[in-house]
Order: sequence, then C-alpha cells, then structure tokens
Amino acid sequence: MDPRLELTPARVAAERNRIRDRGERVVPLINDVRGELGERFGIDVAPVDRAAYREEVDAVFADGDLAVNVAALASLLRGLDVEGDYPGFVVDELLGRELAATIAGTQPLRTLGEATFHYADIHVHGSPGEAAGVDDLEAALAAGFGERLPGWGWPDEESPFAVE
Repeated sequence: MDPRLELTPARVAAERNRIRDRGERVVPLINDVRGELGERFGIDVAPVDRAAYREEVDAVFADGDLAVNVAALASLLRGLDVEGDYPGFVVDELLGRELAATIAGTQPLRTLGEATFHYADIHVHGSPGEAAGVDDLEAALAAGFGERLPGWGWPDEESPFAVE
C-alpha cells in the first residue's frame, strides 16, 4: 500500500496541520474571491483573517468523520500530477469541487462551495515544480472555507421560507 494513501489518526492530524499552514496562501484567495463575488452581486462580504481560517480548520478536523474525508481529498489533490496536466484536468476538478463542497457543509453551502471552487480555480495557478493538483487544492480550500466562514450576511437573516 502506498503510505501516502493510508489514513490513520496521525495522518489526518498531519493533514490538518498542512491545511492550517496553507493559510498564508489560502486566506488572500478567500478574500479576493469574496471581494469579486461581492462586487458582482452588489453586496459587502466581510474578509477573513488567518486566525479565523485556522480556527475553522480546527473545527472541521474536530469532526472525525468529516476530517478523514477532507484529509483524503486534500492528500489526493496534493499528490496528483499528470504529465502535460491537461489529461488530468477532469480528475483534479472533480476532487477539488468535492473537497470544497465537503468543507462548506450542508445545503445550500455545499452547492455554493462547489460553484465557488470553479470561480476560485481560475484565479490560482500552481508554482513551478508543484503537482498539478496543488492549485486545485488551494482553490478548494478557499471555496470551502470561504463559504463556511461568516461574512456573507444572508445566512444571518431569517428565511421567509421557514415553516413552523
């Protein structure tokens, strides 16, 4: 078995630490995407800071069932590389979209996470020498945590569709 694919509690914890440490690259992307989407929809969306990002990463990984899935998807993306990149385009998009949705949470945030992933993905490009899936990993983290973290306003409003 490939040890990179073996998920143990220690591997999940290590993946959490890697994701927390990506805040330097992910948080600016979250804020860029929030700013652009806010402009498009004519709303103010509060930015997030690294401390809030780290706290939310910890919250995701505190749920063991969620943590193992997030760790698996992130690990796959971090290691995914395809010669010439384009032939692997579909699989890294599929994994990235699912990671964003998994992090974002239940509906409607899940679908918003998926949609936001595609928007974030066109704004991020991997560094030379990085595996092809790394930019999709960062886009997925930005989209998932960007939806999950407060600041959008509308989730704070009471829905007129609630039935009592």
